[in-house]
Amino acid sequence: MKTKTENRVQKGALHMRAITYSRQGDYLLPDLTVPDEPEVHRGKYASLRQSYLKNYRYGMYLNLLTKGELNRHLNEVQREAQERMEVLTGQMKAAWGVTEELKAKDQMAWVQQMNNIRQAAEEIVMKELIYS
Repeated sequence: MKTKTENRVQKGALHMRAITYSRQGDYLLPDLTVPDEPEVHRGKYASLRQSYLKNYRYGMYLNLLTKGELNRHLNEVQREAQERMEVLTGQMKAAWGVTEELKAKDQMAWVQQMNNIRQAAEEIVMKELIYS
């Protein structure tokens, strides 16, 4: 008669994949690979997020990489950051009174205001999405 522990071990053994090893000198090393992910173009915010994860949140970076979810995470951050930038820029333009009329009347003032708005919105996005 088998005990409960033996039954659990047998059930677990059915779900595990066999690990293969390769000889490196006197050592046998497991042949581990990272799951394949499709190569995609990364935007500005995805690249900044990847750099942040690599340098300051290395455990999270390795976890996403080994699960094969890094590209999905970076694409999601890129999409969210772009959407947030558009929303914030629109809201700030309305709040600061930056209109097409100002653009036609005084282009330099309009460019100055838009640059300020873009920088402020980007600072918020970086703090909320990239460096968190």
